[in-house]
Amino acid sequence: MLDFALHARTPTLDISFADSGPRDGPVTLLLHGWPDAARAWNPVAARLNDAGRRTIVPELRGAGGTRFLSPDTVRDGSGVALAQDAIDLADALGIAQFDVVGHDWGARAAYTLAALFPERVRRMAALALAYQPRGAFRLPDFSQARRFWYQWFMSLDGGPDAVAADPKGFARIQWDTWSPPGWFDEAEFDITARAFENPDWVPITLNAYRRRWRGDQPSDPRLSDLYARLGTIERISVPALMIQGGADACDEPASSEGQESHFQAGYRRVVIDGAGHFPLREAPDAVAAEVLRHLE
Repeated sequence: MLDFALHARTPTLDISFADSGPRDGPVTLLLHGWPDAARAWNPVAARLNDAGRRTIVPELRGAGGTRFLSPDTVRDGSGVALAQDAIDLADALGIAQFDVVGHDWGARAAYTLAALFPERVRRMAALALAYQPRGAFRLPDFSQARRFWYQWFMSLDGGPDAVAADPKGFARIQWDTWSPPGWFDEAEFDITARAFENPDWVPITLNAYRRRWRGDQPSDPRLSDLYARLGTIERISVPALMIQGGADACDEPASSEGQESHFQAGYRRVVIDGAGHFPLREAPDAVAAEVLRHLE
């Protein structure tokens, strides 16, 4: 089991993270999604460690034991912010280059890392989310929009108060509906949901989703240059793997089809039949095998 007792201080955060596997092994950064916690990587990290890889698994901003150093820092929940956090963590640990594997929010961070910091990323893998050129969010078709009800809900004027009143209940709806039934038990949800008790979980969540569809969400001004640069990047120059659950009820599997032209160094897409939105939890053996094949 991953131990999140370690902490690293960056310019913005005190990051809680786990560091496992051989110290001299190639480093793989594992970034978790929403609404989930870093413990989701337990089974996959164990398999990577057994294969000789060192894994660094941070609790993302707003989750678990990670805390902002200043109350005045904008609670920016964007992929750009998550990517900069990953770079800051690697710098704090003295890691010059790494592979990155991300799920959901972590996948967006992985794409963003590969786009903005290709000199730092050897290879990348993304679970559940398709690549978005230029970091742009476009209004989805009716079928996908129906699945994004939770994003529209948070964009309503009264949405933030409703989510803040019951964040764990809001998260639980996604767990119940994004994957086929039976993939988790009550104990696992309860343990994971402790990560949502972080005082910044709701502000980061709301900023991340409302910023996509409303123009009233603040961004951290220290990230302005990165935002501008991301808006110019169409293609990724890092070898990429995309793993999609064939039964994902949040992000339609078709959304990640036909993206090869956006990747200069190769793009391989794998669909795991029967898996939903959380393949790292639902099919860890298959995910680890594909990730190792890609990284090695």
